[in-house]
Amino acid sequence: MTADTIAAISTPWGPGAIGILRLSGPEAARIAEKCFKPLGHKGLLEHKPRELVYGDLLDSGGQPIDRVLCTYSLGPNSYTGENTAELQCHGSPMVLTLGLEALFAAGARQAGAGEFTRRAFLNGRLDLAQAEAVGDLLSAQSREGARHAAGQLAGALSRKIGDIYSALVDVMAHFHAVLDYPDEDIDPFRLKELEKVLAHQEGELSALLASCGRGKLLREGVACAIVGRPNAGKSSLLNTLVGYDRAIVTDIPGTTRDTVEERCELGGVPLRLIDTAGLRDTADPVERLGVERSRKAMEEAELIFAVVDMSADLTAEDQEMLQAVSETGKPWVFVASKKDLAESSRSMGLIGGDTPSVEVSALTGEGLDKLGTLVAELFPREEAAPYGQLLTNARQEEAARRAGEAVHRALEALQAGVTPDALLTDVEEALAALGELTGQSVREDVTDRIFSKFCVGK
Repeated sequence: MTADTIAAISTPWGPGAIGILRLSGPEAARIAEKCFKPLGHKGLLEHKPRELVYGDLLDSGGQPIDRVLCTYSLGPNSYTGENTAELQCHGSPMVLTLGLEALFAAGARQAGAGEFTRRAFLNGRLDLAQAEAVGDLLSAQSREGARHAAGQLAGALSRKIGDIYSALVDVMAHFHAVLDYPDEDIDPFRLKELEKVLAHQEGELSALLASCGRGKLLREGVACAIVGRPNAGKSSLLNTLVGYDRAIVTDIPGTTRDTVEERCELGGVPLRLIDTAGLRDTADPVERLGVERSRKAMEEAELIFAVVDMSADLTAEDQEMLQAVSETGKPWVFVASKKDLAESSRSMGLIGGDTPSVEVSALTGEGLDKLGTLVAELFPREEAAPYGQLLTNARQEEAARRAGEAVHRALEALQAGVTPDALLTDVEEALAALGELTGQSVREDVTDRIFSKFCVGK
């Protein structure tokens, strides 16, 4: 347990319906009691833990500043594993500021970034994979991303790693028994059985590593460049997909001079949409820089929407753009825009039957469902991977890779007839790498970096 008590505002800054003040530490309930006066004759601590109590939040001078709900919990049965308390206020920034000042005056200190979740990790309420899932859940950009983070927070990945870890510990135990007690009546390690165990765990680790691409997609989104000549409807498409006017739209070609990035979910796939300057030759030095950035965005994208105005005749610029997109070798969708203005498609025939194509109207929304279906087909969900059993960041990927490599070395050594004592080194390396995944054997600087990315109230 930690010696001091921390406090923070746990809801986003700005006016809102509800604002929450949060405490954790040995004096959490007593500090909350000093700043909260229940309506009625009973004090806060005379109520049961986890019971919501109605009353007044008092400032540092003892004056009421809001009528709130307060609850407290006793460790270890709390999120952090310590005594905790929460004050549910009206979402006034001034009320929350005054309330936080009162908590500080009563003995709490300001919580650091991610310190509540860090305490949950240090007190054994969450392992490191679950703690990282908290961050993933907060930043989830899609339904599937949220479901995956929730599954990982519930322990799906930790249980998967735990099964591999347990199997390797059994291997270690048998090896040590053979080495340390040669005179005891212990059956020699059956070679084929051991080989089968190591091969199975290598396969499990390979499957985890294969999930990294999908995990990264859910965490970061697919970089999707929207390209086309000026005034083709690129910015209108982006605005429609994100649900508000993020990019400037005018009838004047060349309005977009720089890349504009925004996130959305389409077909269940999280996208990082990148609206680009129109691709064309231009003497304007500012627009030319924008065109160069557009080409770079197209080169770095994982998906491309090639937009052509279907209400106008195809131009040489359209054809050059489509040729450049096809030469990237990346997944792309031919998007014929402005369907509401076109009497008939003048552009769809340009594209072969194998290229995903769709006619859309940013004004009416027609065709967007089909566009979502095409995106989902290009980035299908791996049905075999249960929610929560994907690796989602470079730290997890690197540790799982080291574990897999160590198990592979042990398997090769076993097949080559190496003595058990030499095999132990590789199995121990695999166990250490797996321990880093869950936090059993991770360095403090690594945990510092992980929790520093969290918001202060989480």
